[in-house]
Amino acid sequence: MGDLQKIRLEVNTAFKLSGFTIRREASTFVAEQLMLLPQDERQRMLDKLTTHLLHQCLSQPILEKEHLETAYKECSTSGLEENETILNVIDGFSVPKLCYDHELKKFVKDVSNTICLFPEPKWKAQYMLERYTTIWQRTLRNKLFTVDPLSSSDSEKCFQLRKVEYLLSCSSKIDEVVVLGLISQIVERKYHLEDPTGSILLDLTQARYHSGLFTENSFVLAEGYYEDKTLHVTGLVQPPIESREESAPYFGNLNLFGGKSKNSLKNSKALLKIEKENQDGVFVFLSEVWLDLAKVMDSLKKLFAGFDEYPPIAIVFMGEFLSYTYTYLHKQEFKIALNELADLICQFKNLQEKCKFIFVPGKTDPAAADVLPRPPIPDYLTDVIKKKLGDNAIFTSNPCRIQYCTQEFVVFRQDLVMKLCRNTLRFPESGDIPDHLTKTLLSQCCLTPTSLRVQPVYWRHASAMNLYPLPDLVVVADHFQPFTRTYKDCHVVNPGSFPRTEFSFKVYVPATRTVEDSQIPKDEM
Repeated sequence: MGDLQKIRLEVNTAFKLSGFTIRREASTFVAEQLMLLPQDERQRMLDKLTTHLLHQCLSQPILEKEHLETAYKECSTSGLEENETILNVIDGFSVPKLCYDHELKKFVKDVSNTICLFPEPKWKAQYMLERYTTIWQRTLRNKLFTVDPLSSSDSEKCFQLRKVEYLLSCSSKIDEVVVLGLISQIVERKYHLEDPTGSILLDLTQARYHSGLFTENSFVLAEGYYEDKTLHVTGLVQPPIESREESAPYFGNLNLFGGKSKNSLKNSKALLKIEKENQDGVFVFLSEVWLDLAKVMDSLKKLFAGFDEYPPIAIVFMGEFLSYTYTYLHKQEFKIALNELADLICQFKNLQEKCKFIFVPGKTDPAAADVLPRPPIPDYLTDVIKKKLGDNAIFTSNPCRIQYCTQEFVVFRQDLVMKLCRNTLRFPESGDIPDHLTKTLLSQCCLTPTSLRVQPVYWRHASAMNLYPLPDLVVVADHFQPFTRTYKDCHVVNPGSFPRTEFSFKVYVPATRTVEDSQIPKDEM
């Protein structure tokens, strides 16, 4: 007992110096665990625990036993480094801002990326310029625009990518020209193609539209001939998509996704081992969870009961959370709905203790303008549910990012299908809409490839919309029917509306990198 008391005293002192108050049962737990370690490793583990908890952003500095149990498990598992997190939810305002260095031919982080909702006007142009640069450098590497010096065959045709200034400098006709640029209406009802060097009038009367949804303010490859200061387009194509493996050499080991680590966690062997060992771990995605409807709450109760024995890693709830549009008059109803959900979760103790509950706001949820990224639901509405669920209740922005071990997810609640189809230059004549949507988002490297009047974006924080390099999973919660598409090893998923699609949802299994369709059986309803 003497040794235990001595170690407990050391534990209390270490946490007190770090600004924490530790409960007696918590310090006893830590002391018991440290006694199992060799004496020369105890101080290192204690330092690791305090550092880990300092990065957890706990709601209060009082440490309970469950806090230490979770922290000790994460610090002692497979020798994780200090900033290697198993699960991390990253809000849209914390996403790193990237700049392409033309001399080094690779991306670097912009260290001056501070939160600023109303920046100088130059940031609007900067937002579009960065999108163009990202797509331009990626397109240049595509085999259609790259001559292979080792290839002796001339069978594959190689195109030369031109800029607008080249066309504007020519007075004669140019055949078979390909230009990458932004579709815009500089003059009403007259489309132009813009890039950083200038703009040129488009004639789209003979254009053939390839797969994808072509909207104003999207970047396209325009193929055709140039004559009389006009580019006569014969074909419009989405920019080529590049897989994560193909993009990796241009980023090095830089963490571009967000989170505490400076280095990319994609290459972490310790995290990969945890990911592979957790064969039963899943993420559950639900959209439009109308908490004011009794049938939705009944369905959630059955869902929680089904997962209580083997809790998921996280359940992601996406708005809207009321079946009617929220106004300031509905503050109490919204708060009551969240509190009733917390009470329902508390009925399933195993789920309550071991699962994370992530909340992503919808368009009509409180209390922000319809500008992306949308901040989390305010604390004055979520204080009670946070008190009941503790650190397992996470309210984040829309869109947000989730890092689990070596995998990266982007979660976005938006009716994109309707928005893109309504604003497309020409509706696709063949193919299904999910295929067109998937190709458009991944080609544009952006969640909102529309004009800013259709969907406003905070210019300084537009990096939250970025889909480059490709994540492992993109969840686009839409009114449209549920679908799952995979392209270049990236899953694009729509769970559909929970109440409108007979209570269907999507389940993602990280260990196998597969998406499963799930639904509460009708006979249980």
